[in-house]
Amino acid sequence: MNSFRKNICIIVAAGRGKRINAGLPKQFLKIGDRPLLAYTIERFEGCPQIAEIVLVVPEDYLSFCQQEIVDRYGFKKVRRIVAGGEHRQDSVWNGLKALPPDTDLVVVHDGVRPFVSPEKISEGINLCVDFNAVITAVPAKDTVKEVQELKVVGTVDRQRLYLVQTPQFFDYQLLMKAYQKANEEGKYYTDDSALVEALGEEVKVIEGSYDNIKVTTAEDLEFAKFLLSKVSQGNNT
Repeated sequence: MNSFRKNICIIVAAGRGKRINAGLPKQFLKIGDRPLLAYTIERFEGCPQIAEIVLVVPEDYLSFCQQEIVDRYGFKKVRRIVAGGEHRQDSVWNGLKALPPDTDLVVVHDGVRPFVSPEKISEGINLCVDFNAVITAVPAKDTVKEVQELKVVGTVDRQRLYLVQTPQFFDYQLLMKAYQKANEEGKYYTDDSALVEALGEEVKVIEGSYDNIKVTTAEDLEFAKFLLSKVSQGNNT
């Protein structure tokens, strides 16, 4: 059982979804009868180990998110909605700055990953008692080539490769320190654990799920609809 007093999840949903080109940012598009983001929030809302949720969304969608997502679906754990930044790292930083000082554990999750399991959230939180940084990842299934100018220059050992997902779990003070250092140095990274790695800290890996997809393209959106229908059928059996 985890010993943290206050575990807070930052759900990052500040992207514009330009690759889908659907009018609304992808996190607000509906799959089934709800917006994509609502399914994601629901996973953390239902986790008893999560005390609060902070949403990070585009600045011009702050009111929309409050009214059409949080209020409409009755999410009680969403205590703050803050504006995102130019890059994902800026958005997470804005979320971190909105956390109360007595925060113990921070869970960072992509708003467009609606299929994370409650069991995986609990597993990460519990493991973060002993390891200050924990990420979810899945083994690479395909052969990976290193390519320069469309010519293969090497084949990477697939057994050592994992594809990183969210949620990621961090001691609050550690993640703040990592972000402050990155900001001072003007460096940007592609995920939160990379900032912690830059401090020389160890990052523990737990195996995620291939169903925990990140909806980025129109094809991803269609696959998300398929996964949702599969989940719904499972609940009806």
